[in-house]
Parts: sequence; structure tokens; C-alpha cells
Amino acid sequence: MSDQDPANCCFRNWMNLQEEDLSELLQALNLDADHDKSGTNDDQLNQLTLKAIEHFEDYIKKRAHLGRESATTFFAPRWCTMLECSMMWIAGCRPSIYIRLLYALIGEEFENRIEEYIQGIQTGTLGDISTVQMNLINNLHIKTIREEDKMSMKLASLQEDMADDPISIIAKKSRTCHNEPPSAEIRKALDEHEKSMWNVMRDADELRLNTLKELLSILTPVQGVNFLAASKKLHLCLHGWTRERELQQHASMRPPPSDN
Repeated sequence: MSDQDPANCCFRNWMNLQEEDLSELLQALNLDADHDKSGTNDDQLNQLTLKAIEHFEDYIKKRAHLGRESATTFFAPRWCTMLECSMMWIAGCRPSIYIRLLYALIGEEFENRIEEYIQGIQTGTLGDISTVQMNLINNLHIKTIREEDKMSMKLASLQEDMADDPISIIAKKSRTCHNEPPSAEIRKALDEHEKSMWNVMRDADELRLNTLKELLSILTPVQGVNFLAASKKLHLCLHGWTRERELQQHASMRPPPSDN
């Protein structure tokens, strides 16, 4: 796939924005760490959260536009590593992974500052999640998993449709599939299948966006920025680590240089 391919460019631009957003989020957290915790910095933190959400919304709109022509490109993206593709759910991450990440961050924060919590010191970070917040997060987790299950069933039905009429009947009647151009009937069937895949991808992207928005609405400004920074780090690091891993694997598979 060419670097000038629109879908590839869309992803590269998104990754660049992720890096820029992460830099701003980390800078804000460093400033907040030196702040007097009076809460006057909340407006700045909220603006950064809204900016990250707007970038995500814009990325989803561009994916939806490009996916009209070839939705399956996003289900098996060649700009991602093979390991990244193996972890995908409907052309992206599972929305519930946001909540699983938050649980992990809360646990890690609590362990690192357990002495402060014992002394009753409030830090305002993820380790200070209240009971009310935790209940809201748990409810969101349950709701999100239910929606994921519904979409997984839709995708499974689409995959099973490939064995139904008319595709399977046309394939059975074909003398050979080698270098045989698809008929108008089979092109129509494949186009309809891809359109259905596009619809499922749009619904999944919408669930990803809405889950993230609802999760951030539960968190305080500083908690939200902490979470966004961690999630962007995870995304960028996974892409970088798995890319490097593939390069090493490919290098190890090359034949040794000839002595001649």
C-alpha cells in the first residue's frame, strides 16, 4: 500500500495527532502537579479533553467517508502490524478496553500511593475515584459489553452470509475461479456485503466514541487528562513495539549472506 493511499494517510495523520495531544496532556499534568490544587486549572484540562475528543470525532468521520469505497480496508489495515490486526474488533479496539485500562490505572495508582491514602491525603488523581464514580464506571462497563455483543453478532451474521445465496450458488456453478472476472451479479453481492461491513464499522466507531465521552464525563478534569494520556501512550507504544518486533522477525528470517 502506497504512503499516499488516502486510508493510510488518514491513519498516519491520526497517529501524528495522537503524539501531539499526548505531549500537551503530559505538559498539563506536569503543570498541575506543581499547582496549588485550588481547581483553577480545570478549564485548561477540560479544553485539552475536548480537543482530544474533537480529534477522535474528526478521525471517525474521515474513516466513514473513506470506508464508503472500501470498508474492508479498515478491517485488515496494512498500515497496522499483524499483531495489532490480530487484536482488532470491528476495525478498531473494543470500547470496553477503555474501562479495563481505567481499572488497571486505578489499581496501579492506589498501590503506588497507599501510604498517602492511609494518612487521608487526597491527590485528586485516578487513585481517588469515589464510590459514586466507580458505580457509574461499572454500569458503563456492563452497558458497553452488551452493545459489543450485539455488534459481534451482526458481524458474525455477515460472515455467515458469505456461504448463502447468491455467492455460494454462483461459486458452485463456476467452472473455474482462476482469472475469472466476477459477473455483474457477484459484483453486486460483494458490494452489498461491503456496504453492510461499512455500516457495522460506523456503528462500532460510534460506540467507541460514545463510550469514551461517557467515561470522561464521569472523571474529574485531572483524572480525565491522566486517563487520556495513558490511553494514547498505550496506543502509540503498542504500534511502535509491534512494528519493531516485526522488523526484527523479518531480519531473522533473511538468509545469511553468501561467502562468494
